Order: sequence, then structure tokens, then C-alpha cells
Amino acid sequence: MATIKPFAALRPRPDLAGKICELPYDVMSSEEAREIAAGNPLSFLRVSKPEIELPPGTDIYAPEVYAKGKENFQRLIADGALRPEAQPCFYLYRQVMGKHDQVGLVAVASCAEYLKGVIKKHELTRPDKEDDRARHIETLNSQTGPVFLTYRALSALDEFIAGKIAGKPDVDFIAKDGVRHTAWSIRDAAGIKFIEGEFARSPCLYIADGHHRSAAAARVYLKREETSPHRASGHPLPIGWGEGRGEGPNAYFLAAIFPHNQVQILPYNRVLKDLNGMELDGLLQKLEAVFIIKAGRSGQPSCKHELGLYLDGKWHTLHFRPQFAATSDPIEKLDVTLLQKFVLDPIFSIADPRTSKRINFVGGIRGTAELEKLVNSGEYACAFSLFPTSIEDLMTVADAGGIMPPKSTWFEPKLRDGMFCHLI
Repeated sequence: MATIKPFAALRPRPDLAGKICELPYDVMSSEEAREIAAGNPLSFLRVSKPEIELPPGTDIYAPEVYAKGKENFQRLIADGALRPEAQPCFYLYRQVMGKHDQVGLVAVASCAEYLKGVIKKHELTRPDKEDDRARHIETLNSQTGPVFLTYRALSALDEFIAGKIAGKPDVDFIAKDGVRHTAWSIRDAAGIKFIEGEFARSPCLYIADGHHRSAAAARVYLKREETSPHRASGHPLPIGWGEGRGEGPNAYFLAAIFPHNQVQILPYNRVLKDLNGMELDGLLQKLEAVFIIKAGRSGQPSCKHELGLYLDGKWHTLHFRPQFAATSDPIEKLDVTLLQKFVLDPIFSIADPRTSKRINFVGGIRGTAELEKLVNSGEYACAFSLFPTSIEDLMTVADAGGIMPPKSTWFEPKLRDGMFCHLI
């Protein structure tokens, strides 16, 4: 069963939410964040990427960066821009991006269940990024951005949520990128009990996005469990939390939980710095052994096992020859795996895309025009566009205990940092 709990969120004042809430800290550079936050003292980037208020070139992992984030966070609370709920609630969070519409439940999920594998992951984490989020949580005593979880859709829960979002929302704004963000609260005991019961029927949850956030929250939980000040001093826990081991606010992490049939995955494309010493004709000849190649009008693949290659100012449509995709292994048949195994490693000599300086990754939100721009600029020699990994593939890999290749999925729209905070 999956255990989720209501919590008393720290939330933006409704009329200020559009100025406060921002894209996640890890989808932009410090320079981009500095530009976005310019002229907006309420921008949550001053909390999630506080190096933007320090001199350019400051080490983003320096102690003064975390201290500045805490200072800015406390200022938003002291000024009333962020306000705590009076009681534990569940929240509904709707995002509308163009024609795509998704509604999730905001709650706190169990760190213990994450550690036991009830909350399933599909990616490896990097120690430096995990350390960063753990330090951020510990310094602020808060989780300020949700982990994006998904679950196999439950029809009764779908109906319940549809009824709730027909009412007046607490928060409703359209961000600068055109994505609409709307939130409702569920405060009644019957509604809370129903939601908890529905998730108790679900055998597991899946991390869609936010592996570093969840890993960091679990680390803080384990560390604080060893020397719990609540148990050691007799200090009471916040309202709504039990006194038993593993039942304090540290034991849970902030999550936005969406049904699997509503999430949207975009491709994670690849751009390569060079052709590994090959001439154009020689490269195409090597690729012919792996793909059926045709001239392409655009770079957007239309189906699984089809890729786009932008090279020498032209798009080529590549379709893996059947023998390369003939496997039942859920990881081995992913397009990102096939590309790495049969193309990037043997043809381009990129053995480890995590560490190679000759490859970069471009989220699908930027479109194929961005790939053309990067190659046409001369900064990159070619680009591969991929068909998106499906949510079913992600869940199958996670169910098997597998780890997907790096940069396999790009979820959109992105959850906003600062929309909900979980004080620990």
C-alpha cells in the first residue's frame, strides 16, 4: 500500500502567487535564473537558486548560498507573502499547458516507503546534487519543491477530484510561459479519509521527476531520526503528526501525485560535438547498418524506434532495423538504450554519456528548431531527436527494479517551486 498524508502547507498569498512561484531550480542555469528574477523581489528563485543574489561566479554549493536562501525564505514568510495553513489538508494542483491538462494531488509521502521501494525510482542520482538538496532542506527546515510522483489511475479518485475542481480555487494564475496553475484545498475529514483509503489500495507510487529531492529528503529523515529533538527533549510535534518513530514531519516528503494517464512526457534529445573523425558519407554508411534511413521533412519522430538525425543542414529519418529492437527486456528496448548501445558508443565512441564532454542533452520542450540552431551555429556537429519514452515503459522498468539510461524523460509542464512548501 502507498501511504500519503495531509499536511499544513506553506503557500503563497493568492494575489502574489504569480510573482512568487517559479520553475524548478534544476531546469535553468544561474545566469538564466538571474534574468528571470530581475526586478522581482518575490521570485522564489531567490530561495531555490539564491546564488543569483551573490556575485557571479560564486560557488553554488558555498555555505553563504544556502544561508542566503534561508534569509530570503524567512523574509517571504515574515512579510506574509507565504502563509501557513491552519490545519493539515490535501491539495489539488491543476496545470494547463496548451491542450494538455493534468490534475494531481499534493500531499506528503513516506520516506520509509521510499527506502523500502514502495515508492519506485528509475534513475540513479548524482552525489553532488543529492548533497545540495539535503543541505537546502536542512538549512531551510523545509522542502520547497515537490517530487513529481505518478500512480496507476483509480477511477473513483478521478471522479472525486473532478467534483472538487468544479468549485472555486484558492489560487489561480497564468505563468509567464503560458502555463496555468490552479489549486484547491481538501479540508473535510471525509474527503481526507477517502483519499487516504484510495491510495492505500494502490500497491506503489512511481517517481516521475525529482529523484534528487526524494533521495535528499530520505537522507535528512534518517539523519534526524538518529537524534530526534522531539523525542530527546519532549518538544511537541506540529499539529497532525504522531509521536511514534518515523511519524514526525521529517519522515515525509512533499509530493505532487498525478494519475499515469494524465502525465505528459516529451523527448530528451541529444546533440554531439563532433563526428568522431568521420566524413559525412562514412558516418551515413555506418548508420545504414543500424537504421533504415530516409530523407526527412522534419525532425520529429512519429513512432517508437524512429529517430531524427540533423546533419549537414538536413533532417534524416532513422528507423532501427528490426533485429536491434528484438528484445523483451524493458530497458534494452528503450530508444535511448538502443541509441547508446548501437550508435553513440560503437560509432561515436561515447561510452558514458554521463561524463562525456562530447554530448549534451536538450529537453523536448525546446523543440527540434533548437537542435537545428545548435548544429547550424557550428557548436555541435549533429543532433538526434527521439520519440518520447512512454509512461508505461517507465513503470515497467521501475516495476522490474531497473534503472533507465540518463536523460530518458522530460516531463512537462514543470511543477512550480514555492506553490507548496512542507515545513519540517
